Amino acid sequence: MAAPRVVHLDAPSGDRYAAPMFVRRLNNQSQTPGSAAGWDDLRAHNTALLLREIWGDEGLSRADLARRSGLSRATVSDIVGEFVAYGVVVEAEAAPSSGGRPPIRLEFQDGWRHLLGIELGASHVSGVRTDLRGRVIARFSTAQDVEGDPQGTLAALDAGIVSLLAADPTTEVLGVGLGVPSPVRSSDGGRLASHLFPKWVGIDLHTHLTAAHGLPVHLDNDANLGALGEHWWGAGQDVTDLAYIKVATGVGAGILIDGRIHRGATGIAGEIGHTTIDPIGPRCRCGLSGCLEAMVGTASLMARAEQYIARSGSRPAWASPRPTVAGMIQSAHAGDPLATELVTSAGEWLGVAIANLLNLVNPGRVVLGGRLTDAGSLLVTPLLAAVERRALWTSVAGSNVVIGALGDDAVALGAATLVLQRALAAPSFFAAAEPSSRLPLLPPSPSNRLPA
Repeated sequence: MAAPRVVHLDAPSGDRYAAPMFVRRLNNQSQTPGSAAGWDDLRAHNTALLLREIWGDEGLSRADLARRSGLSRATVSDIVGEFVAYGVVVEAEAAPSSGGRPPIRLEFQDGWRHLLGIELGASHVSGVRTDLRGRVIARFSTAQDVEGDPQGTLAALDAGIVSLLAADPTTEVLGVGLGVPSPVRSSDGGRLASHLFPKWVGIDLHTHLTAAHGLPVHLDNDANLGALGEHWWGAGQDVTDLAYIKVATGVGAGILIDGRIHRGATGIAGEIGHTTIDPIGPRCRCGLSGCLEAMVGTASLMARAEQYIARSGSRPAWASPRPTVAGMIQSAHAGDPLATELVTSAGEWLGVAIANLLNLVNPGRVVLGGRLTDAGSLLVTPLLAAVERRALWTSVAGSNVVIGALGDDAVALGAATLVLQRALAAPSFFAAAEPSSRLPLLPPSPSNRLPA
């Protein structure tokens, strides 16, 4: 197994995903309303509320926080004093005054702690290290047969995490977020779905990574995290109801409603790849027939390419010795008829699925991710045409379909954001790395929990 390649990003570069300079304000739809609670829960709730306000709108004063939160100035001053003592917030120069003592501005320290976000793909392992504002500090990526080689994958995961930790040994890391190409149910712990990953039976990723690295670990489905990443930092920042569709080896959707991941009754909502598109279509790896994944997933597209090549009797250069998605897309852009037909048909099938999604869920935006989006308009034009033919005009009128802004980092950034989200919901999370913290060591409760 090749060692993961780590790129250190000490300053903004030409990489459009290297250092996103976004300032996101948490709106009311991203916060959990208060509820009756005991003193400890109330204290934790107030602490989380103020921390989110400072993080979301830098430059506020204590008086501003009191007005926004409805808390007394004494309570605000007490909690802010803990933030300042711990170093997560600093007092900046005084703001302009309209009379009397000028207010002191408060600034959240984005680099006070770091986050790790890891993507476990079907054929790769990649990850990012970010600050508390989603700016990428370092990344790694390595090819890996995830489905067929669990032990090699665990080794790649461990090596990648070690490399990210070594990128800045002086700044502590709050935790690890991990996106996996599998449904994630709370009852499964850190185990991948056995029907999709039979060689992973008995392997608990959460247990392994926690023991190996001594950090809190949070798992979620990769498409869910792609949706979270694009919502916080990318193409979905201005909408609270969106769907992120990742088209790769598998096809999955992450659905956000009111800024929260929609998981369904058993935690597997968003399996758009296993919705029926063609009742008499090819058999899918899930055991069903005519699934979207069986029409547009990487393996299905390449199998269809081989069928077309066999019928034509001529093998194009991009398919020699075997077809690849990258070769297909590059050749489609160059006008190759076979490659163009494959991309067009994939766009049409995706459009059918998205039309159904628009009619059922009515998201304000559909964000596309995955390698197939490199085809750009060659994919999106037939997709939109299929949507217009099949979706209710009222669903289409209130939504749009765009290619994601975060590229290959979407899932990993979403995984890091999952850790950040948990930390902002329960400031005691910040204290985990430092036992001497003055912040209250309180467990999360329904009154201080942001939607996961």
